[in-house]
Amino acid sequence: MEFLRTRKYSKRNQYLLSALLIIATAALCFFSVDFIGYRAVALILLVAVSLNAILFDIFPVLLSALVSALIWNFFFIPPTLTFSISTPEDGLMFLMYFVIASINAVLTYKIREVELKEREEQEKAKSIKLYNTLLNSLSHELRTPISTIIGAIDTIKDNQTKISDNNRDELYSEIEIASYRLNRQVENLLSMSRLEAGFIQAKKDWCDLNELIFSAIKDNKGDLSLHKIEFHPLDNLPFFRLDGGLTEQIIHNLIHNAIQHTPENCVIKIEARHSDTHCIITITDDGPGFPASEIELVFDKFYRLNNTSTGGTGLGLSIVKGFTEAMNGTVYLENVAKGGAKFTIEIPCEHAQKTSLENE
Repeated sequence: MEFLRTRKYSKRNQYLLSALLIIATAALCFFSVDFIGYRAVALILLVAVSLNAILFDIFPVLLSALVSALIWNFFFIPPTLTFSISTPEDGLMFLMYFVIASINAVLTYKIREVELKEREEQEKAKSIKLYNTLLNSLSHELRTPISTIIGAIDTIKDNQTKISDNNRDELYSEIEIASYRLNRQVENLLSMSRLEAGFIQAKKDWCDLNELIFSAIKDNKGDLSLHKIEFHPLDNLPFFRLDGGLTEQIIHNLIHNAIQHTPENCVIKIEARHSDTHCIITITDDGPGFPASEIELVFDKFYRLNNTSTGGTGLGLSIVKGFTEAMNGTVYLENVAKGGAKFTIEIPCEHAQKTSLENE
C-alpha cells in the first residue's frame, strides 16, 4: 500500500499527478461523450476531483478542480473546442460545476484530514497501551531472573567457606535457569523488533526437521521437569528446504507456550509430516485448551490470556506467527475435542529424500 501514500510526494509530483488524473478521466469521457452526454461527464469529473482530494494536499486538489472545470467547458460544453458557452443554462451549469467541484474538493480533503487525525490518535493510544503492557511485563519477566542471579551470586560470595557443595550446585542451577529465562525474553524482544522493522528474511537451506525438533526440545529441557514430551521421528521424513533458524524458533516457542499454559503432568505431542508442497508440524497438548472467544487474539503482540497466572511478555505466539509468515507459511490454532490445544504450522517448501541429497 506504499503507492497510496501520495501525500508524502513532493508538491511538484502532487500537482502533476492530480492534473494527469483529471486529464486521463477527461480523455476517457471524450470518446464516450456521444453515449453518456456532456452533463454526465461533469459527474465523472467530480468523482475524479474527489479521488484527488483523498490522495493529495489541498492546493493540488483545488488546481484539479479548476482544470476539470476548464476541460469540461472547452471539450464538452457546446460549442466545443472553445471557452464560450452558448446558452444561459449551460453557463449556469458551468458556474455551479466550478463551485461544487471546489466545495467538494475542500470538504473531501477536510473529511480525510479528520479521519487521518482520528486514526493517528487511535494508533498513538494503542502504542501507549502496548508500551505500558511491555513495561509491566518486563518489570516482572526481566527483574525476576536478574534478582535470582544476583541473589545466588551474593550467597555464594558471602558463604564461600560455609556453603556445602550440594547447596552451591543448587545455586548454580538457579543461576543457569534464570539466565536461560532472561536470554529467552531478550531473544523474544529482539525477534519482535526485527519483525516490526521488516528485517526478517527467510534464508532457505536443506534442513533435517527431526533434528530441529530435538534441538527445540533440548532448549526447553529446563522447564520440562513437570511435563512430558512425546515425539516419534519418522525415519523416512525427507529434508526440507526452509529457514532452519526460524523454524526451530517457531517450534521452541510453541513448546514453551504449551509448558506455560498447561497443568503439571500434561503431555505435549509433536508430529512432523509433509504434503507434496508443504512441511507440516503439529504440536498438541492435553491441557485445558483456549477459550473460544480468545483463539483469534492469541497471536496478537503482548496478548496474554485472561485470568492466567503464568508469566511471559505475550510475545511468543506473535513471533510464531511472524516467523511463519516470513516463510510464506500459515499457523492454525484449534481446541482438541477431548481437551487441549493443537497448533498446526504449514510452510511451503521443497523436499527431497535424504539419500538423494547425501549422494550429491
